[in-house]
Amino acid sequence: MPAARTVARSDARGRGRHTLMRGPRTRRTVAVIGAGLAGLRCASVLQAAGYAVTVFEQAPAPGGRMRALAGQQWHCDHGAQYFTARDPDFMAAVGAWVANDCAAPWLARLASWDGSTLQPSLGTLQRFVGVPDMAAPAHALAVGLDLRTETRIDALQRTEHGWALRGAGLPEAVPAELLVLALPAPQAAALLETAASDLARVAARVRMQPAWAVVARFTAPVEAGYDGLFVNAGALRWIARNSSKPGRVGAETWLLHATAAWSHAHRDATPAQVIDQLLPELQALGLPAPLACEAFFWEAASTESLAVADACVWDAASAAGLCGDWLAGGKVEGAWCSGAALAQRICAYDAGGRD
Repeated sequence: MPAARTVARSDARGRGRHTLMRGPRTRRTVAVIGAGLAGLRCASVLQAAGYAVTVFEQAPAPGGRMRALAGQQWHCDHGAQYFTARDPDFMAAVGAWVANDCAAPWLARLASWDGSTLQPSLGTLQRFVGVPDMAAPAHALAVGLDLRTETRIDALQRTEHGWALRGAGLPEAVPAELLVLALPAPQAAALLETAASDLARVAARVRMQPAWAVVARFTAPVEAGYDGLFVNAGALRWIARNSSKPGRVGAETWLLHATAAWSHAHRDATPAQVIDQLLPELQALGLPAPLACEAFFWEAASTESLAVADACVWDAASAAGLCGDWLAGGKVEGAWCSGAALAQRICAYDAGGRD
């Protein structure tokens, strides 16, 4: 029987609380594709359990949709806007992030707009943000991991001993005994189509929706009477004063997210066209004309429907699994929980459960 290993799940990087998990009989290799919160959480738990883990990320830095656009003397969160914490494990991680100054509560004045009336929100739900931007918790979680950024995996091949990964930035195929895909469902389905058809079918059943994001910059602070606005009419669904979040410096910036339906209908529009069509919405919402704008298209921003009830999917036959927020409610906390769930399934598989 393999030795039991204690997995550290509460440290200075917010990895969570302590639990007892059984590691592999030998130091098995795991390839994790995707360095969003789900992939990083899965990788950190597996590494602590004794696995040799390598994380591959096509972007220049980790974070997934926990990212910010930046320019000269300005930056703005343009993906995930905040996160909440209900799961005890995730709450412990958030507490560690706050204690180490890579996250903080966002005491935002929230409101909703139905097309005619601005209604202040009276909810008491606590919201958190990364500091100095939303990517900070992901950067903290990546410390100590073998993370290969700017490395896009284009092809997967089953081998006698597991998997071979090929792609841009890799001079030769990289072998791994176990495989984790922490990617949006459409990307996972495409990569697995020929190598693991059962997993590919699970991911293919999920419908993810796009979102246009617009960052608006202003010459001076803007007082609109709210810091975050849930928009229930028109092309927009969310507006936030990024400058109201703790730790933000530089020019006054606001973030606009378009609805999934509008974004889908305008998926082929240019950034300039999107900006021209969305800016007229601002006047009714109390904002002046901005100094300048940037637009960014998220191909897979939210989940229309979930394919499975579990927080992850593990296929023992192919020694591969799926994790991501799309498997666990579509939120930042869901990504964390999904990554942890898959790591636990892999450890149980190697401990002899083989499920």
